Amino acid sequence: MSDADTQIVPAEAEVPVAPEPGIRILAQFVRDLSFENPRAPDVLRSGGPQPQIDMGVEMNARGRDDGLFEVDLRLSARAVREDGPVFMVELVYGGLFAIDGVPSDSLEPILLVECPRFLFPFARRIIADVTADGSFPPFLLDPIDFSAVYMARKAEAEGMGEAQGTA
Repeated sequence: MSDADTQIVPAEAEVPVAPEPGIRILAQFVRDLSFENPRAPDVLRSGGPQPQIDMGVEMNARGRDDGLFEVDLRLSARAVREDGPVFMVELVYGGLFAIDGVPSDSLEPILLVECPRFLFPFARRIIADVTADGSFPPFLLDPIDFSAVYMARKAEAEGMGEAQGTA
């Protein structure tokens, strides 16, 4: 083979490839947990009517300097009968997330819908355990539609912005 038969093929230019979209949970933790059983042990003996349950759900997220995101899921439940409170539980359950390949305009719904959806089963178990440890039947939260909660809060915030703009 002669030098004339040798072909030099130019190396292909390396094209940067965008990372695949993905969410990784790096850590999960209880940030705050409070359980109150203010009328124990008397409330435990009364066979009164089922208590009225008031629920609260909040999602919060913040970026960190290292490019990761902290997401908090705040769940609260207050059980009350006509004669007073039965129990109160509040949990702030957090997660540390790495989110790759997601456009910035899609980041907010990922942080406030998808990340809380990952955290919810663990938070639900903690609330069930703490109410059972308080000598009540385990309080099992119904599944939460985080997308609907996010959309309602977004609509509420936009409505407040419009109301402030017209005042």
